[in-house]
Amino acid sequence: MNLSTETVTMRNMLVLVSPYLLILAAVSPSLGADTSESAVISGELKQWHKVTLTIEGPAAREMDQDPNPFTDYAFQVTFAHESGSPTYVVPGYFAADGNAANTSADSGNRWRAHVSPDKIGRWTYTVSFLKGRHAAIGGQGKPLQPYDGIKGSFTIAATDKTGRDLRARGRLTYVGKHHLQFAGSKEYFLKVGADAPETLLAYKDFDGTETHNPKAPLKTWNPHLSDWKDGDPTWKDGKGKGLIGAINYLAGNGMNAFSFLTYAAGGDGDNVWPFIRRDDKLHYDCSKLDQWGIVFEHGSAHGMYLHFKLSESENSGARKKDNVAMDKGELGPERKLYLRELNARYGHLLAINRNLGEENTQTVQQQRDMARYIHDTDPYHHLIVTHTGGAWPAHEKVYPHMLGKQSMLTGASIQTRDVMDTHRYVVHWLHESAKAGRPWVVANDEQDLGSTGTPPDPGFGGYVQKEGPTIDQIRKYALWATLMAGGAGIEYYFGYKHPENDILCENWRSRDKTWDYARYAHEFFIENKIAFWRARCADGLVSNSKHDNTRYCLAETGSWYLVYLPEGGTTELDLSQADGTFTVQWFNPRSGGKLMDGSVTRVKGGGTVSLGNPPSDKGEDWLVLVRE
Repeated sequence: MNLSTETVTMRNMLVLVSPYLLILAAVSPSLGADTSESAVISGELKQWHKVTLTIEGPAAREMDQDPNPFTDYAFQVTFAHESGSPTYVVPGYFAADGNAANTSADSGNRWRAHVSPDKIGRWTYTVSFLKGRHAAIGGQGKPLQPYDGIKGSFTIAATDKTGRDLRARGRLTYVGKHHLQFAGSKEYFLKVGADAPETLLAYKDFDGTETHNPKAPLKTWNPHLSDWKDGDPTWKDGKGKGLIGAINYLAGNGMNAFSFLTYAAGGDGDNVWPFIRRDDKLHYDCSKLDQWGIVFEHGSAHGMYLHFKLSESENSGARKKDNVAMDKGELGPERKLYLRELNARYGHLLAINRNLGEENTQTVQQQRDMARYIHDTDPYHHLIVTHTGGAWPAHEKVYPHMLGKQSMLTGASIQTRDVMDTHRYVVHWLHESAKAGRPWVVANDEQDLGSTGTPPDPGFGGYVQKEGPTIDQIRKYALWATLMAGGAGIEYYFGYKHPENDILCENWRSRDKTWDYARYAHEFFIENKIAFWRARCADGLVSNSKHDNTRYCLAETGSWYLVYLPEGGTTELDLSQADGTFTVQWFNPRSGGKLMDGSVTRVKGGGTVSLGNPPSDKGEDWLVLVRE
């Protein structure tokens, strides 16, 4: 079956099915679903795949006020597996004509809900449809007939996906550890990817997208047009190829994550928002959000973990003079609707990081309230993090008050003002969160000063770097500093002074070497079957109890030890708590590849041992693997 060209017949109608945008009136029974005059189940009815329920509900327009289709209709669907577990209560949304990505429709009578079933077998659904003032966000509503109470079922088969496609591995879940785990394959996850540009969605091919900052023009992503491939999705007769191609490029370089602001009004870019108009936070742009969804679905199919940055410094809290912050930072109707819409449209995606805000300026209590609301309305309980300023006082102002049972936070998006602080910052918050009883998933998502971050490759476009850390320093003191602390991975931030920076970037090739270094690191852990999720930072074993940048150690004590030497040379390793004989092999973080022998190939436990010299020593970084 070729889903890009599949047609089904129902009510004497032929309907085209796209894997990214489903344009359906009903589904054939041969696809495993019960047919209904009132509800339609569509999509690939397989485990972990997106399944869409569509009903023909009340007709509406995006700009309607009474009733407002976004606030005054509470449409949700309960999906339940035949075994009784799991049961997911999934918010639904107004979908205009059901094909808005291609038609730019702002009106219609299609209402949708998505689920990604995690079990094969029969699933049932029950629709709840209420109408009333702000019924969708906590107001009172009454059942609206004939939609409320619609029921049906469908049958889910096993997935047929392999490789990078997340549907081959299942939902990425928080399991009470410092690393996320795929619910299907049970693999643990290390992320490597792009934190820039934060204005990734400021793309000219998206409907209703404009900039209010002349220094932050909309992107074309033209440098990646050649990376788009036949069969990849587009919308409106060929739009979207540049950004879809950019995702292909990133995935092709072994990256598995990228981030983006979904609300940038009043911020550095001032060119991304999900609404019809920048300052109307209660009416959403259906066609734009469907087009965003096509990009997100493509990323998921290419193994991408999607980092939703829900706000930024200028619009998260109530400090901006033009009042762009939703509800002045509080959990009010604007913020609740925003979180509900994003959850309804994209919550089914298998790998999501929900970040309360980039350099968040909400109060601690406002962040707690927001995190609680996200947790309580997300049926899948995706990771929830927050991001602070880079200086240590900014960390201490927020994170200690969010640990353990004080909030629903399950992770931290770490920023530093000096790349040399990365290792000790990550070590600290891993330790503190574990001590508080809820281990956080801690990642390094912004390196060094906001002006610099991760630079382009030397000589890119003739650029000569004059300030900030080099790509070698980023490799040593951001990438490996994070991984050796026991962190969950890294996303690279591009600063604002370099070419292809955090606001203007539309050419990810500017950081080719940095992607290479990240891929080498990721491949090392995977190909050598390093159980990083069972390890802990053990810098004390290499006489570095202060967690400075002289050398790092990550270990599953008694089984294996990793020692990273940023400037090469040698060191001693304390094996006094280990028995038996251990092999000693070296890995080159600059070029990747196979493990190599140094001057010492075996050591015995029971005491402190010398690891010898690397295969070559020119003052460059090396990683040592000591394994039982």
